[in-house]
Amino acid sequence: MKKYALALDVLSVLLFVGIGRAAHRHGMTVLGMFSTTWPFAAGLLLGWLMVRRTRREASTPVNGLVIVLVTVALGMTLRVLSGQGTALAFVVVALAFLTLFLVGWRVMNALATRRR
Repeated sequence: MKKYALALDVLSVLLFVGIGRAAHRHGMTVLGMFSTTWPFAAGLLLGWLMVRRTRREASTPVNGLVIVLVTVALGMTLRVLSGQGTALAFVVVALAFLTLFLVGWRVMNALATRRR
């Protein structure tokens, strides 16, 4: 799982964006997906860089939480700066979904590794 950690996180962000765009009937165009994804992708990248700079393993649940918090904080900031919406409900949903997915796979991986 460790070697796929970044890919799993990127897929989780894309899933979050895709579900959100579909639920709000914004369409699944390439430009639309990009406009919604880039703030969170930038946040994800910064979160990963912060964790990697400490030389800690990015696939631990605690570091997953750091990555989530940075992803959502920077993602929402960039959305504001680019004129996109950041309603409180959206912030809560983003935080909940990304925590579930970015930390969730790490928790399952940690449990599976301990059982071995």
